[in-house]
Amino acid sequence: MRIKAEVIIAELNRLRGDIDKDPTDPEYFALHHALCFLSYKMGDLQKYLDEVVKPGEHP
Repeated sequence: MRIKAEVIIAELNRLRGDIDKDPTDPEYFALHHALCFLSYKMGDLQKYLDEVVKPGEHP
């Protein structure tokens, strides 16, 4: 069974929601922009996951 890109996006969004929305905070800034970029490149993220994540290597 392969891991879906949507699962990765949802987890990043959950992590982003756990911290204060402060664009000057490096942690928020990094999570926010990683989430935006990966959402924009969802097809590329899925291709990457299909290539590198082996069965049983994901939760």
